[in-house]
Amino acid sequence: MVTAKMATNQALQARREAAVPRGIASMLPVFPDRAENSEIWDVEGRRLIDFAGGIAVLNTGHRHPRVLQAVRDQLDHYTHTCFQVLPYEPYIRLAERLNALAPSAAPNKTIFLTTGAEAVENAVKIAREYTKRPAVVAFSGGFHGRTLMTMSLTGKVKPYKVGGPFTPHIYHVPFPDAYRGVTVGASLAALDTLFRCDVDPSGVAAIIIEPVQGEGGFVVAPFDFLEQLRSLCNRHGIVLIADEVQSGFGRTGRLFAMEHSGVAPDLTTVAKSLAGGFPLSAVIGRAEIMDSVGPGGLGGTYAGSPVACAAANAVLDVIEDERLLDRAMVIGETIAGRMRTLAVRNLFSNIGEVRGLGAMIAVELVKDRTGREPAPELTAALVKAAAARGLVILACGVYGNVIRFLVPLTASDALVAEGLSVFEEALASVVTAEG
Repeated sequence: MVTAKMATNQALQARREAAVPRGIASMLPVFPDRAENSEIWDVEGRRLIDFAGGIAVLNTGHRHPRVLQAVRDQLDHYTHTCFQVLPYEPYIRLAERLNALAPSAAPNKTIFLTTGAEAVENAVKIAREYTKRPAVVAFSGGFHGRTLMTMSLTGKVKPYKVGGPFTPHIYHVPFPDAYRGVTVGASLAALDTLFRCDVDPSGVAAIIIEPVQGEGGFVVAPFDFLEQLRSLCNRHGIVLIADEVQSGFGRTGRLFAMEHSGVAPDLTTVAKSLAGGFPLSAVIGRAEIMDSVGPGGLGGTYAGSPVACAAANAVLDVIEDERLLDRAMVIGETIAGRMRTLAVRNLFSNIGEVRGLGAMIAVELVKDRTGREPAPELTAALVKAAAARGLVILACGVYGNVIRFLVPLTASDALVAEGLSVFEEALASVVTAEG
């Protein structure tokens, strides 16, 4: 049998196509052999700079030594008991730490799960049980997962919501996006219309929002909009859920993106960079709300794996000890500054907007800066051109025309600069080719 190390990318891709359904899409036909910090080497020995971070999972980089050591130590004790059968200390310790760190008003409690979608599902379940109401309001451009509930909440059709049916009692309103002409006032007016025409607020259990949209294109929710949502939820007894699956754990320069606004959600969903590459998610929230579900109503066989909890405790140590929140601001300023310089110099009229928070930076690409028409074909070509030059980047956005930067916060200045130079070279090549 051919092993991964003996195979080529082409051979492995052929095996993948034969064995794995096409619904699981892979961006690049490149198969890693090893990775360290912000670099990956494929099975053919080719080096790649990682500006994707496993889609925001690796804020502490690939294989951080302290995370790996914590996992090794845990493996020497036990790997699984199921928390509902025999609870364990790493879970409790991590819950205590997140309860103290979360932006929601204390006292807090935390439940651990496995995936971001699972966290969102449980957050909605908790909110519905607490309020005894069915409806949930979400936003256009939002992404919350691929399960039935989370797919229903997601505000982007392709590729996630093609087909159906979807769960009932889910409503969407426009997310404020100044670049696309959606003001805070327009979003609030749409919410008011929703409450007048489709669902009474007394029937709404929760409003769920990403403080910085992930798949939606790294659009930052205006702080005054979050403040108005908080006031509205208080007025109507609605649970405010912050989906921080992609924006959490240092990416924006704060542990949670909601901290920038000073707005306290009732529940927060987290995953991705929580455990440094190991599968773990959580719902953190006000104890009164979290305790509304009775015994046995929450949990899962693998939920809160002791190995993943050990990794997450190490991740929190690394974020603090290595000052990664400060590092996120430096990296974000570097990337955004470089992109804005390119735009100001007018080397690329295709750079429509540079936006983000901390190191959660994105560039929206357009056919022309004046008309702002989305350029998804250019964006797709740029992803491939960058990969051909040894840089992994990700596209996103409702129109598929946004490049998001998710370089690990542990990346060196030299590596960030090298990656940005490769990005600029790749962008020049595709713009020239299309011109």
